[in-house]
Amino acid sequence: MGDGASSSSSTRGKARGGGGESVVVDQGRRRSYCGYCGSNGPSSVSHGSWAHSITVDDYQELLDRGWRRSGCFLYKPEMDRTCCPSYTIRLKADDFVCSKELLRVNKKMQRYLDGTIVGTNKPERSKHNFSEGSIDMAGNPSSTLTTQLLGKESSASICAKMCQEDEFINNLSNKIDEAVSACVEKGEFPSNVQLPKAVVKRVTSQTKKKLVDRAEDLVYTSSIPFQIAAVLRHMVSAEENDAVMDSPKSRKKGESNSISPNIVAEKLADSIVQDGENSGLIVKACNGHLNFYSGTSTESLPDTDACMQICEGERDGFKQPSSTHSGVLPCKRKRLEIRMKRSSFDPEEFDLYRRYQIKVHNDKPEKVTESLYRRFLVDTPLVMVPARPGYKAVPPCGFGSFHQQYVLDGKLVAVGVVDILPKCLSSKYLFWDPDLAFLSLGKYSALQEINWVKEAEVQCHTLQYYYLGYYIHSCKKMRYKAAYRPSELLCPLRYEWVPFDIAKPLLDKKPYVILSDYAALKDHSTSPKLLNGDIVNPNKAFSDEDEKTGLIEDVDADMGNESVSETSDDLTAADIDNIMIHVNGSRVKFKDLQQVFGPIEKRQIKKLERQLLRYVKVAGKNLSNRMIYSLG
Repeated sequence: MGDGASSSSSTRGKARGGGGESVVVDQGRRRSYCGYCGSNGPSSVSHGSWAHSITVDDYQELLDRGWRRSGCFLYKPEMDRTCCPSYTIRLKADDFVCSKELLRVNKKMQRYLDGTIVGTNKPERSKHNFSEGSIDMAGNPSSTLTTQLLGKESSASICAKMCQEDEFINNLSNKIDEAVSACVEKGEFPSNVQLPKAVVKRVTSQTKKKLVDRAEDLVYTSSIPFQIAAVLRHMVSAEENDAVMDSPKSRKKGESNSISPNIVAEKLADSIVQDGENSGLIVKACNGHLNFYSGTSTESLPDTDACMQICEGERDGFKQPSSTHSGVLPCKRKRLEIRMKRSSFDPEEFDLYRRYQIKVHNDKPEKVTESLYRRFLVDTPLVMVPARPGYKAVPPCGFGSFHQQYVLDGKLVAVGVVDILPKCLSSKYLFWDPDLAFLSLGKYSALQEINWVKEAEVQCHTLQYYYLGYYIHSCKKMRYKAAYRPSELLCPLRYEWVPFDIAKPLLDKKPYVILSDYAALKDHSTSPKLLNGDIVNPNKAFSDEDEKTGLIEDVDADMGNESVSETSDDLTAADIDNIMIHVNGSRVKFKDLQQVFGPIEKRQIKKLERQLLRYVKVAGKNLSNRMIYSLG
């Protein structure tokens, strides 16, 4: 595998503010098992290359010709030979329209961060094989970015403006303690005994089901009246029924039974109301408890002199968080951060990846190894292009391969692997905490990536697209990518982008279609059979990639029996003359090969010529003449 970028510079690399060159080792055609249709035999065929290094410009061009990378291995499916044709899919971020389903994903995450919903540790199988997440525009490895909800105020920003619920509950408890002290000062409670401190608890949904009388509005409750009443009764008994209240309002001997939790609760509620607070929660003495209700509706609240409204805003150290629920306070709020760093090995990331693969993909533990993880998700041939002050052709984070760490309250819960290129953010893989499957992190972080592209375009105008990897219409579990609309599919023959709405009715009929043949047709009912080149052999195949291991198992590199005409189409020998070949430590153009190294067997020259023609066909004339073709 490649171990980094060459120090040589290229004109295109310099145009982006960086250096480097593309050096590849052509692997020819390779065969593997299809991971999508469950084929019993080797049915996947691709053209592959190992990349020692590759510039971001060259890789962008490869993406736009249907290529993709797995670690340092670059591959392109031969669409006419695959059982599951893999079409490159992208969307323009500014044109993105969020569906109702995706909006629900955003709202669910918001509620989870706000604390109004809790998790269900019910794992679900991942539907996403590309990474998703947001990246810090600052581009610093140690910098963090709080999650943003597609243009709305971020959850963490909201959390920063709102008190944690434990702080709010503590303030409620303090407010009750102040009411107890006020009752002592007024002589309603004795001053010669230490009364217990209040404890406030949130009322659970299970408890509400057992209640009536505005149970849906009940938010918090405290049983402190029972505890105070118990202390007072004990004191009366110890003083042999002497006066309970050390004040003009003290009760007569024998009236200890009148010291009930209900009376204590009413006195505390009266004291809080008299404190003059307004707008927020409503307090009510109920069956010996001190209950706090949301203030959304007071019409159904029973008449009582023990109603109050706690202050909104900040008064005497009591903080009421602003909330869209009009006084209904959430559980403890969570903070979600997204940390961006250059692609590198991190033991914590690997531990999370291992859990994900075993629990979500049912991989055997012994097969989830560090070496495979490195080869699949850490190693990269992309030449990093750092940002430069005042240079707006590169986003602040630079170009290259990145890992995005989703950190929830200090715990790593998801990692996305992405490539940031001159025209796009290309998503590769996402792995996450199986315990958070209910949050649909794949969909959520995809929305974050789309939003990141929108933000990046403000500075880097060329960076406009979001690439979701391969779309496989013949595999139902891969069709979810079309939910990010409006998307485009890459024509496998002419490499033109075709709107998905045009491609879908065609793909419903046949798995492999020359999409550009139909791009100009407005009548989607036209049969693909009327045009040429729409389908080849559906029994031979190429798969996207082995997303779990990043490896292609079986190799069929011996294609020497092909004639030039079978691989060249309209290509000629002149198209390969200027390809720069790296051999035996030297670099020489193909046309000068024998001049530099002396006579070479005609059979060997013909074999290399076939390889180069096939290489030019899949990489393109311009790109194949820019990259270095290494023979080993």
